[in-house]
Amino acid sequence: MSKLWGGRFSADGGQRAEEFTSSLSFDKRLYRQDIQGSEAHARMLARQGIISEEECALIIGGLRQCLSEIERGEFPFRQEFEDIHLNIEQRLTEIIGPAGRKLHTGRSRNDQVTLDMHLYIRSECQEVLLRLRSLQQALVDRAAEHLGVIMPGFTHFQHAQPVLFSHYLMAYFWMFQRDAERLAFCLNQVDRLPLGAAALAGTTYPLDPSSVARELGFTRLYDNSIDAVSDRDYLLEFLFSAAVMGMHMSRLAEELVVGSSREFSFYEMDDAFATGSSIMPQKKNPDVCELLRGKSGRLIGNLVSLLVVLKGLPLAYNSDMQEDKEAVFDSVDTVKACLSMLTGVISTMKLNPERMRESMYRDFCLATELADYLAQKGIAFRDAHHIAGRAVAFAVNKGVDIWELTLSELRAFSDVIDEDVYDCLNYEVAIQRRTTPGGTSRENVEQQIAKARALLEAK
Repeated sequence: MSKLWGGRFSADGGQRAEEFTSSLSFDKRLYRQDIQGSEAHARMLARQGIISEEECALIIGGLRQCLSEIERGEFPFRQEFEDIHLNIEQRLTEIIGPAGRKLHTGRSRNDQVTLDMHLYIRSECQEVLLRLRSLQQALVDRAAEHLGVIMPGFTHFQHAQPVLFSHYLMAYFWMFQRDAERLAFCLNQVDRLPLGAAALAGTTYPLDPSSVARELGFTRLYDNSIDAVSDRDYLLEFLFSAAVMGMHMSRLAEELVVGSSREFSFYEMDDAFATGSSIMPQKKNPDVCELLRGKSGRLIGNLVSLLVVLKGLPLAYNSDMQEDKEAVFDSVDTVKACLSMLTGVISTMKLNPERMRESMYRDFCLATELADYLAQKGIAFRDAHHIAGRAVAFAVNKGVDIWELTLSELRAFSDVIDEDVYDCLNYEVAIQRRTTPGGTSRENVEQQIAKARALLEAK
C-alpha cells in the first residue's frame, strides 16, 4: 500500500485523480517550514513522554537529512505521496525506520499545513516589510534631495495648484506607510499556533502546544480547534495588504509613465529600468513601470480568488483550501519583485525641474491665490472665486497667464485689487502660504521628511 493514509481503501486511486489532487508541485516550497514544525512537534512529544528521547533524536536527525537532501537537490520527491508533508514523512521513515511513523502522533495534516502557512507568511511578511522600507527610504531620500523643486499639482488630471515635488513624493511615502501598518496587523493575526488542533476536534494525547508555540515564536494559541484548521483569514490579510500595496505602486508607476512622456518630460527613467523598440530605434519605453501597473492586477486577482474559494466552505477543513497556496505564493513573489523594481526606478530616475516649472506657464494654477487675496480684502470667498474666474477667462482670451495681467486690467474686475496682488501671484509664495498641517510649505515638508526618517529608523 503506497499511500500513507491508504488503510481504508482497497486500491490506490487512479493516476488522473492522483495528479489532480496532488499539491506537491507547488507546496514543496514549504519544506523548511514543514521540517521546522515537525522538529518542534517531535521535541514536544518526547517532553510529554509520548515518544522516547531516542526516537526523538532519530526523528530530528532524519528530518535534518531530509532538509539537506532537498537543498542539495537530491530529495526523491514522489508524486504518489501527493504533498510535501507526506513526502517528508515517507522519506523520514525510509531513513530511520519505524520511528518515523511516530512523528505524526497527535497531529493531522490539517493542523500541520496551516502551521506551515503560518510560519511561511510570517517570514514573508517580514521580508516584504524590509523591501517596503527600502522603497520608502528611496522616496524620502529623493524628497530631501529635491526639496526646492516646484511642480504642478493635479486634480482630475488637470493642473490645479503649485506644490513641491517633495510634497508629491511624500504623499506616496505615507501611502506605503499605511501598507507597512497593514503588514504589521497581518503579522499580529498570524501570531497564533494552530498545532494541537489535529484534524478538527483536538486529540486525546497529552500534548503541550504552549511549549511548541514558545519554540516557534508564537505568543498565542487558537481558542477553538475547529477554527484553527479552518482559518485562512491571516492569508487574506496578507493578500489584501499585497493588493493595496500593488494598487499604490501602480498609481505611482502610472504617474511615472505619463511624467516621462515627451509631452510632460518631468522625469527620465534610467536605462536599467527601460527598454527599446524592436523597430523604432529612438524609443525608450518605461516597461518596468508598465509592468508594475499590470502586476497589480495579479495581486488583486489573487485576493479575489481566495475570497471566492473560501466564501462557501463549511467547517472545518476542505480540500478547496489547497487552492490558497498558489495565490499566496504568487502574491509573495510578485509584491517582492515589484517593490525591488520600483525602489530602483525611484532611486535612479532623473528629474527635469525646469520642465516642471515651464509646464505651469499659462496653466492658471495661481487663480486660487487671486481668490484668496480678494477674500482677505473682505470679499466673500464665493464672490472672490467668481471674480478670479472672470479674470482667468480674460487672460485666456488675451493669451497670457493671470500674473501677466496689468494692474489696471485686474482692477477692472475688482477695485480692491492693488499692487500687492503681485506678491501673491507667485509660485514660491503660493507654496510657502500653504502652512496648514500637511500642506505643501517647505517647512511642513521638511517636518514630514524628519518624521518619516524617524519612522524608518525606529523599525
